[in-house]
This record gives sequence, structure tokens and C-alpha cells, in this order.
Amino acid sequence: MEPKHTCLLLGLLLLIGGSHGCEVGYDLIQGTCVDANECEATPDICGNNSMCLNTNGSYYCNCEKGFQSRTSNFTAITGQCVDVNECLQTQPACPGTPTCHNTIGSFMCLCPTGYRKKTDNETECADVDECLWTICGVESSCINTNGSFFCACPSGFQTQKSSGACEDIDECKVFPDQCGTHATCNNIQGSYSCRCHPGYSNYGNNQSKCLEIKCEQFSRESDLDARPMKLKSLLSLLKNACKSLTDPDGGHHLGEVLLENLFTSIDELLSDGDIADGGGLSGFLDVVENSMRLIGPQLKEPLTQMETHRTHAEVAVRRGQSPPNGGVSLSTDSALFHTSWETVVGRSYPGFAFVALVSYKDLNSSGDSSNKISRTLKEGNGERNITYRLNANVVTAVVSNLETTHLSEPVTLVFKHVQEREESEDMNHTCVYWDETEGAWSGRGCVKAWSNSTHTSCSCTHLSSFAVLMALYPVKDTFGLVMITRVGLVLSLVCLLLCILTFRFCRSIQGTRNSIHLHLSVCLFIADLVFLCGISSTHNRVGLLHFFFLAAFCWMLLEGVQLYRMVVLVFQTTIKHVYMYLLGYGVPLLIVIISAAAYPRGYGTDRYCWLSLEKDFIWSFFAPVCIVIIFNCFFFIVTVWKLAEKFSSINPDLSNLHKIRSFTVAAVAQLCILGGMWIFGCFLFQEKGTMVLLYLFTILNSLQGALIFFMHCLLSKAVREEYCKLINRLRSRKEKKYSEYSSNQSSNSQQPLRSDQNTGGSKI
Repeated sequence: MEPKHTCLLLGLLLLIGGSHGCEVGYDLIQGTCVDANECEATPDICGNNSMCLNTNGSYYCNCEKGFQSRTSNFTAITGQCVDVNECLQTQPACPGTPTCHNTIGSFMCLCPTGYRKKTDNETECADVDECLWTICGVESSCINTNGSFFCACPSGFQTQKSSGACEDIDECKVFPDQCGTHATCNNIQGSYSCRCHPGYSNYGNNQSKCLEIKCEQFSRESDLDARPMKLKSLLSLLKNACKSLTDPDGGHHLGEVLLENLFTSIDELLSDGDIADGGGLSGFLDVVENSMRLIGPQLKEPLTQMETHRTHAEVAVRRGQSPPNGGVSLSTDSALFHTSWETVVGRSYPGFAFVALVSYKDLNSSGDSSNKISRTLKEGNGERNITYRLNANVVTAVVSNLETTHLSEPVTLVFKHVQEREESEDMNHTCVYWDETEGAWSGRGCVKAWSNSTHTSCSCTHLSSFAVLMALYPVKDTFGLVMITRVGLVLSLVCLLLCILTFRFCRSIQGTRNSIHLHLSVCLFIADLVFLCGISSTHNRVGLLHFFFLAAFCWMLLEGVQLYRMVVLVFQTTIKHVYMYLLGYGVPLLIVIISAAAYPRGYGTDRYCWLSLEKDFIWSFFAPVCIVIIFNCFFFIVTVWKLAEKFSSINPDLSNLHKIRSFTVAAVAQLCILGGMWIFGCFLFQEKGTMVLLYLFTILNSLQGALIFFMHCLLSKAVREEYCKLINRLRSRKEKKYSEYSSNQSSNSQQPLRSDQNTGGSKI
């Protein structure tokens, strides 16, 4: 039935129904108006691609999913539902990479060639690995790409234009200079190798250019006899390894094995201390540098580290057709080295490049190297006479570039200080390198970038073995300190001379303790006199000072022993003089002889008129002094305690303030006599000695003679009586001489008068 006929029939029925009394949209059933379901009565009432929805007394139409109304006034009569193109919507219908394909009432997501839909998400595509079933042919390899693949030939092969198969590249013909002029190029399947001519080597890298090898550097006849035996063994090993490299048919040593043998030998050399002098140190550092040039190119790993008891090394190696670029940094436990690969390679690139950093943990403290340093430091074109020592481990920096005397850009070395100390006016750090031609440390070509208490950064325009020196500039004595020293020594000498005369000629105080005081005064008098006369000298008279100061301390020890025997043990027996002389003069003489034989250069420094601080030589004086001070402190404490008990029992009514004052004066004076002021002297010549300690030591030591005169002469009743007798004798002798002179004068003045009288009388 035509749709228009249907609509006319429907209108007729409605008129008929209305005539029965029911409204439009309702049917009269058994006398009751019931909703008419238009959707069931007429299924296609809404038209194509739409659906009918019944309502009470009416109905309405909706477009199905994937369709939409062509106009905004959608009715059942028009029936205009058209397809929606989901691929043109603002929100993509297919997220990801798939392609959208519209269909009637829906859409499809299609993956492009080389992709497939993911199993867990049908709207997304995943790449298909064609190499799983594709065969590229012999010598070629399949390489998968996004949505495709291609067949590639490996290194050393190329693709034939006709068949697409891979064929070998003859590198020796394509690149005639591949192996250089000192080697023969041999083509092999997929690669090539360089066979070096005799006397040349590529260090086992068969695809690198060949370089000339000079094995004579490991066996210089002029230096061989002067080198230690263990160094000779190392040189023999390195020479054999070097010769095997220059022989085309010879076997090559493993670089790792050679490196281990090198550092084992270095440990033995440093433990023996046979490289201390300038010549030995130059030879040692030269051997290490040449060894690293021989071993470095043979290492297989890009970065090799090795650490032993006395060495720490790090080596970086790069190989390839093109030279490496960018920065490179190496570090050990005590230093950091930074440079660029361009500096490491230099002007020519043989196919490999290496850089090495070697740190020696005990080189700065072995042997006599510190003395050599302090006498040969060069700054610019001149020399500075200062006291200094190494304050960082010595390091050797080696690169494959042979032209390292004038680098295009400076390298950076950061050293960790052995002793943490801030820079000041009397101390600074200096960057130096070992100059083999001079056999000394030099500062030329190295500049200190920055320095703090723990590290120093150096910038150098050449490569060698480097270190950091802690320079200690001489401290200029102030006018006040010089005046105190001179005045105090003169006063002490006068008092000691009075003590010597008193102890020698005062008969009422003769005894064991008086003999000890006499020899103590003699030793101090000679020591102070030598020091006062040679105060500007630093070498000539130090041996005499060493002996007489040690002798003075030995007599101070005898003073403490005798004081202990008198007060505590209450012994009245005397010490035999032979025993006193053996301890007072024999022991110091023995110590001086042994010290002078062990280290003759220890007497005198560039800074002090005293013993050298090198090799702990100062302990040849400090050790006996500390022993004497410890014993005398014990004797002093016990003696003062016993005297305090006796003093309290004898003077029970004496006020406490008077007691304290009396004991304080006596105790301090006696402690100084027993050597207590040398407690400050133990720190005087150290690097951290302060001006306060210097003034305290100078004042107390200069007044030791005055204290001895005050304690044992002025405070002694017997000595005062002798002084009074001497003064009275001198006074009586003066008065007698004066009276005789007066009587003679009176007699002489009267004699002419009598003669005149006689003469006058006669004349009269």
C-alpha cells in the first residue's frame, strides 16, 4: 500500500473513532478508550533508519545509532534519517595510527601496510616484524623498521646493484692509505688487516696504522748501571715486550699482564726507597711514562683501573675509524685529570687513542727527595730560597699524543692535599712538574687555578709528572722578639757566670747537688753563648748546641733525681761523680755521634739555627728531652707534695694566701730549672707553631740562668752569708786601703812643714 493511501485511511479511521467518543490516539474497546500503539499498528510509520517509540495517546520517532535527522523538524511523515560520517567528527573515530573508513550507520578502523591491530585494543595498530619470515640472503641481515623492513650488508660488505646480494669490499683498494706507509694491507672476507714492517707496530690493533717503536729507551747503557736491580728487571721485561711488538711474526703480550707487572715492580721500588735522589727519580718517572705508552694501546677495555699498595692508575682507550671527541676525565684516590680527546689525539690519529693517570702514594715521603726539592725549586727564570715540601701525591699524566711540550689547550689537574691547611702569608701552594733535564721540580708552564685547605687545581700547558708543593716562607722575627732574645741571653749569661763562680769557689755549699748545679750552669752557659754568637748562622754551630743542650737536660735529670733523694727518700749519700759524668756528658755525646752518622745533613736548616725537621731528625733531641721532662715532672710533683706537708707542719700559723704565694713562686722557678719551659719548645719549630708559644719559650728559656741564680744563690742562706763575707772583705780592704792612703797623705803634708820650720829655725 502506498504511504499516502495509508495516511488517508488512518485519518478516516480517526474520524470514525472520534465519532465513537474516544480522542485521537485511543481506541474504543468494550466501551473503554485504550491507548493505541501506533508503532505496532504501523511498523514503518517513522520511515527508514529510524525507530518508533510509543507514548500515551501518541508516539515519536528517533534515528538509529549511526544516523541523524536531515532537518531539525523531524516527524514521522518526513522520515528523513541519514547516515553519520564518524570519520569527519571532531574527535577522531580511530585513535592512534589506524585509518578510518565510514560505513552505513557505522565506521571501520583499518591499519596501514606493515601494521596490524593490537589484540588487546582493536582501534590501535602495532608494527609487524617482517624479519621473522623474510629472508634477505647470504651475508645480509634483515632490519625491521616501522611498517616495513630492509636488508643490509654487514661492515666490510656492499650491496650488488644487479642482484642486491652482499659482496666483500676490498678495503686495501678502496682506501689505499688504510694501513699507512709502514705496513702491508691484506684484504680478508668482510675486513682487512695491517701487517707492520719490521721496527713498527700497531700494538696488536690489526686495523690501525703502524707506528715506529724504539725499544732502546728501556735499555740505555749510560743509565743502566746506576739503576736499582729491580728497575733493571722491569726494564728487561718491557724491552722483551717491546721487541715482540716490532716483530711481525712475534707473539704480543697482553696489556693487562704488562700493566700488573709494571705496578708490582713500582711497589717494590717505592718500598725500597732506591729512587730518592734527583737522578733516580728522573729515571723512574721516565720509565713509568714510556711503559704507559707501550702498555696503554694494548689494553682491551675502554676503561682500565688498577690499584696496589703504593700506586693507583686509570687508563681510557678509544678505537675506531674516526678520532674521538669531547671531554675525558680520569681520577684516582688523590687526583683528578681532565682534558679533551682532541688534545689526546693531537695532529695524527693512527686508529686508537689513550690517556692514563698514575698516582704514587709514597713517592712524596720516600728517601731524601724532600731535600732535593727544597734546594732546586725554580720559578720562572729564577730561584727562591724558601722551605717547602710536597703536600700531594705525585702523579704522571700520559696521552697517546707525542707532542705534549706545548699543548693547544691546557689540561686541568686537581690534587687532594696530604695535610689540610689554609693558605696564609707564610704558606701557599705551588703547582710544579718534574723537569728531567734539571732533575728538579719546576713551576714553568703550570698555573694554580684555585686552592683551599683540602684541594689545589692546576692548569698546565704540557704533560709530565706533577705535584703540589706547600711553600713555607721564612718568618721574619720581630724587633721585640729579637730584643727579648738578646737581652734575656745576656742576662742569663751574666747570672750563669755568677752561678759558676759561686758553685766553684763557695766552700760552704760544696756537695753532690752543688756539683750538679755547677755542670748544669756550665752547659747552659756554653749553649747560650754559642747561640748568642751564632744567632744569624743556620749550620755551623748546631752540633755544639745539640750536645750542650742535651748535656744540660741530662744534668737537669740528675738535679731531679738528687732532689727526689733528698726530700722523699731522705738519703744523705752522694752520687758518684763518675756516674754523673757518664750520664751528664757520655749520653749526650753518644746521641750526637749516632745522629751525625745517621743523617749528617740534619744539622742546620734554611730557616732555623737548629736541627732539621726532615726524616724526623728533630727527635734526636725531642725524644731525650721528653724523657727528661716526664721524669722531672714526676720528681717535681712528689717533691712539692712532700715539701707542702713539711711546710704546713713547721708553719701552722702561716696564712693560706702566704702559703700559696710562696709555693707558687718556688714551684714555678724550680719547674723552669728542671726543664719544664721546654714543653713550649717542643712545638716551637713545627709548622703550626704560633707567636704566643714562640714568645713564651723565648722568655722562659732566656731567664733560665737568672732563675738558677735566684733559686740556688740568692735564696740560699749559706751563699748569702758567703756573699756578705765577700762584700765585707772587699769593704774592709777598701777601708784599709783608704786609711793607709789617708795616713800617707797626712804624713807627706806635714813633712815639708817640719823641714821648713827647721830651716826657718836655723835661719832664725
